[in-house]
Amino acid sequence: MDHGSRETGRYVPRKHKKTLDAAKGFYGRRKNTIRAAKAAVDRSMQYAYRDRKNKKRTFRALWIQRINAAVREHGLTYSRFIDGLAKAGIEVDRRLLSELAIAEPAAFGALAAKAKAALPQA
Repeated sequence: MDHGSRETGRYVPRKHKKTLDAAKGFYGRRKNTIRAAKAAVDRSMQYAYRDRKNKKRTFRALWIQRINAAVREHGLTYSRFIDGLAKAGIEVDRRLLSELAIAEPAAFGALAAKAKAALPQA
C-alpha cells in the first residue's frame, strides 16, 4: 500500500520538479511540499500578473508627479503644460518629459516656454 504522493503517472515527477523549482526561495513548507508549493506558486503568478499591470500605472503617476514639480518652477501647472504642448503641436510622451526634467532642465525649460506661449493669455 502506497502512502506517498497523491498523483502517479509518467509526467508527474517532471511537473512536480517544475513547481518546486518555481517555489525556490519560499519560506517554510511552501518550498518543500508539492501541495503547499503549488498553492504558493499559483498565488505568486497571480500577483505577478496583477503587478505587471499596476507597474504601468505606478510609473505613469510617478512621471506625472515629476513633470508637475518641474513645470511649476516655470509658472505652469501640469494640466496647462500638457494642454500647451498639445496646442503647440509638440508630441512628447510623459516618460521622456520626466527624464528631460531631471537630466536636461534647460531643454525642459524651453519646452515649458513653448507650451506657455501656445496657451491663450488670460
